[in-house]
Amino acid sequence: MKLTLAENIRAFRKERRLTQEQFAEALGVTVGSVYKWESGQMTPELDMIVNIADFFDTSMDALLGYRVKDNRIAAIGERLREYCRVRNPEALAEAEKALKKYPNSFDVVHGCAQVYAFFGVGSKDHAETRRALELYEQALLLISQNHDPEINEQTISGEMASAYMLLDEREKSIELLKKNNAGGVYNDTIGLVLALDLKRHKEAEPFLGKSLLLHTIGLVNSVIGYALVLSDRQDYISAKRILSGFLDYLRPFKEEEKADFADKIMASMYTVMAHIYMLEGKPEEATECLCSVLAAVQQFDAAPDYGIQTLRYPVFHNDVILNDSLGATAADSIMTILNLLGNKKLSRMWEEMTRNEQ
Repeated sequence: MKLTLAENIRAFRKERRLTQEQFAEALGVTVGSVYKWESGQMTPELDMIVNIADFFDTSMDALLGYRVKDNRIAAIGERLREYCRVRNPEALAEAEKALKKYPNSFDVVHGCAQVYAFFGVGSKDHAETRRALELYEQALLLISQNHDPEINEQTISGEMASAYMLLDEREKSIELLKKNNAGGVYNDTIGLVLALDLKRHKEAEPFLGKSLLLHTIGLVNSVIGYALVLSDRQDYISAKRILSGFLDYLRPFKEEEKADFADKIMASMYTVMAHIYMLEGKPEEATECLCSVLAAVQQFDAAPDYGIQTLRYPVFHNDVILNDSLGATAADSIMTILNLLGNKKLSRMWEEMTRNEQ
């Protein structure tokens, strides 16, 4: 807590246009005392601080320069995040104060664990990281208080695994991640640690392969959704760029002459691209995109294969089946997307194109 009593006495005196002599005479003290107060060499007694505040018609808080901190839980969390943003080590002392004030609050305990984990990076004695692990364990006991849907026992376990990595306890980190890997959310981290840190490449491969598939599917949804967000802002250049970039990403995973699930995915993305061209008022470019859609649809639906082994991924179990909720066939998926987009002109173009192919 920083007080600014000396600066404030000087500022209030000058505001009243008083010399140190005049001020000293008004309070019945020596000029030397006023000088020492204003230079910070000496602090007035409590009763004198009251007299000074009364003389300047101000409160003692204002004279001392004291501001009451907002110590509500939400405010503490925001203050800790700001300290971390600029890597201010005062965050650690602030965290301990918060823990003393709210020792049984999940939000405080978990937030302070994150602060210690943040400052544990680069620490030589690992004291911060060990403290973070203690707090994560405590947070797990308080998890029933949590209302943040993005936090659960699985995510906290992931944070603890990262802390064990900082402590060079990689086996313990991997074990914790494997036990909390529902939905394969930690496949990428497990695979990387096994391959990079532990040199267990054979063990790493299935984790990395599944991670690549999971993240690719997630990227498909994210890229299409974000392209639509950008097009709604009429930022058509960025919308097309993100779609084109992801199509370039997909192509290396597709066998050139074989129909596979990548055709179905790419057809969906070209449909969204055509929609954006129509919004731009470029029907010729939209037609070119629909031609690519038609080619991909025909290739996949002629010999559909939903198995993962058709893709040019590293190693996968052959029992993995790919699917989406848009439609059983590629053609069904395109009709679903067109209906959702609500672009009547584009839908008519597609109907005419498919009719001519029949």
